[in-house]
Amino acid sequence: MQRSSERILVTHTGSLPRTPEMRAVFAGERQVDAAERAELVRSGVADVVRRQLDAGVDVVNDGETGKESYSTYVRERLTGFDGEPESVLSLADLNAYPGARDKFMQVTGNDVAEVLGPPACSGPIAVADPDAVDADIRNLRAAAEGTGATELFLSAASPGVIASFFANHHYPNREAYLLALAEAMRHEYEAIAASGIILQLDCPDLAMCRHVLFDQLSLEEFRSQARLAVEMINHATANIDPDRMRIHLCWGNYEGPHHLDVALADIIDVVLRARPNGIVLEGANPRHEHEWQVFTDVEVPEGKVLMPGVVDSTSNYIEHPELIAQRLTRYADAVGAENVLAATDCGFATGARMSAVDPDIAWAKLRAMAEGARIASQRLYSRV
Repeated sequence: MQRSSERILVTHTGSLPRTPEMRAVFAGERQVDAAERAELVRSGVADVVRRQLDAGVDVVNDGETGKESYSTYVRERLTGFDGEPESVLSLADLNAYPGARDKFMQVTGNDVAEVLGPPACSGPIAVADPDAVDADIRNLRAAAEGTGATELFLSAASPGVIASFFANHHYPNREAYLLALAEAMRHEYEAIAASGIILQLDCPDLAMCRHVLFDQLSLEEFRSQARLAVEMINHATANIDPDRMRIHLCWGNYEGPHHLDVALADIIDVVLRARPNGIVLEGANPRHEHEWQVFTDVEVPEGKVLMPGVVDSTSNYIEHPELIAQRLTRYADAVGAENVLAATDCGFATGARMSAVDPDIAWAKLRAMAEGARIASQRLYSRV
């Protein structure tokens, strides 16, 4: 995994605005066969890689172009998800403010309902389409060939986040369910890492699920659930070099009060137990921007790299590059500039049809992030 050895490198969390063609496919407005869909995904990945590089992003991905969402895409790749749709998650912070909740549902409509209530697990989980991840790898490699991209990454759902979105109607308990998911997802994880592409494990369950799934538990009970999820990550990735992986920590990619979010200080020790060396985390939104201070008190293990969000993924404000530079400098002063990359709080299209940020503004935010990283680099590396 690349470090910021000469300047602050720029990456992001994963999902980016889909092409109009892919949005139409996911919305059911355009019917295509498998071959046509594969071609639309291939051309969409080529477009999104080019746009990332044009915006100044160094560590690029496929924008999750072929995925309906970062978590529920697995129902196309694994067996067992044939049960009746069931909503598992409940946004406790929005439920505390019914007016805001109703407005949120009016704006997001069926799109968020489909993401929050996919089919339940009703049978044994196993790999159904082993070739799907290979197509992801081929598309990204082909799109990036000859571009000079610093590094490539592909995201994959963690066992914990899959278990948090898909209700369990088959396994005797959550631990057994997580273990089955870890065993099945191992194929995808190892394929990405073996290709030379960095594996990003999406792990919102380590933070977000405190208030959307486990809000009735005590903090220590939730920490136990988070520790179990980390154990499963470590089990599934046991054969992968930690320096070929990063995880994404998230409190929920939606505009809401977030007053029930668990504090980073209360879970950071659990997060640091995960094998991946890279940690992508929220650092820009008003609920979590202050938490850079955690890293002035917590000793980050050698080899770990922080990728704080320095632009918000739920707001149409385009952050000023000076603000982005300030945010990066705080983290660099805490853990060392070489251990910091610039990132986004979360994805700009967590679901193919879900985006609070206008697509053109999303790209403008990435350009602003690259400019902010240049400013921070000038200041940080001129000190040497």
